[in-house]
Amino acid sequence: MRLNWVVGCAWFIASTTIAGEIGQVQGHADQAVGIALQAETRLTNEEAPIDFRNSGLDLRSSSAMVVDQKTGRTLFGKNADARMPIASITKLMTAMVVLDAQLPLDEKIAISSEDRDSLKGTHSRIKVGTMLSRQLALRLALMSSENRAAAALARAYPGGFPAFVAAMNRKAESLGMSHTRFVDSTGLNSDNISTAQDLVKMVNAAHAYPLIRDMTTTGFYDVAMRGGSRRIQFKNTNMLVRNKTWEIGLSKTGFINEAGHCLVMQVNIANRPMVIVLLDSWGKLSRIGDAQRIKKWIKEARVPSIASAS
Repeated sequence: MRLNWVVGCAWFIASTTIAGEIGQVQGHADQAVGIALQAETRLTNEEAPIDFRNSGLDLRSSSAMVVDQKTGRTLFGKNADARMPIASITKLMTAMVVLDAQLPLDEKIAISSEDRDSLKGTHSRIKVGTMLSRQLALRLALMSSENRAAAALARAYPGGFPAFVAAMNRKAESLGMSHTRFVDSTGLNSDNISTAQDLVKMVNAAHAYPLIRDMTTTGFYDVAMRGGSRRIQFKNTNMLVRNKTWEIGLSKTGFINEAGHCLVMQVNIANRPMVIVLLDSWGKLSRIGDAQRIKKWIKEARVPSIASAS
């Protein structure tokens, strides 16, 4: 999703405060906005961004945001207010709605033909008729992005699928995600839309759930199928959780053609908790490359406030 607009910006320094104003200008499709903190400033999302080309951070994702979780400071943004499909990032909201309902996690849910992906025709290793505990379905939906598991969780919710989607949107509203809409529990529908700014709020909220933290950062998980006669190993869709050089507290990937490759994470970099949102990355590995570039950018103290805080 290449954007045909950019946000231009102007900024000035007063004696004790910083204020900025944002003006919208027409530009080439590959232009975007970036935000980088300066040394002694306490910038907020509402303050004037600095052109991302001057930040020293060049990302392949169409939309991105990096936030210091401890202070709430926005370190970098690129088209952070652009609404776009979010694919399986949706499943973080699915998980919160399931856990908020306090339904029995050990209750068995049968995967039915209704849980098949009739929209995109994606493959699943969970066969129709498989019995999963609600907790295992949640784990596979989060860790391995299993769409049948996510669909079954919504179907088994009190009131069924319509009530579940309504609960997702109520939760989003309660978190202040004013530019977000959910229409299913899987993210397969491109009408599940949000912004990088809103997804920072969702990641912060999801990070408060211990089960979500655990399930999204597990590298591999073996599941007994067919009454234990067969074991299947599921792996995390984010390869970085298996990389010991990363300290990841929460992770979720997403992909459909309309959304591109997406990734959200809560991570510790340079001894600081960060939220990273990457949307509509150009290729399968470019979201990983973007995450690596962000990590290097922060660790090399391109953001002076982080260097001094560390």
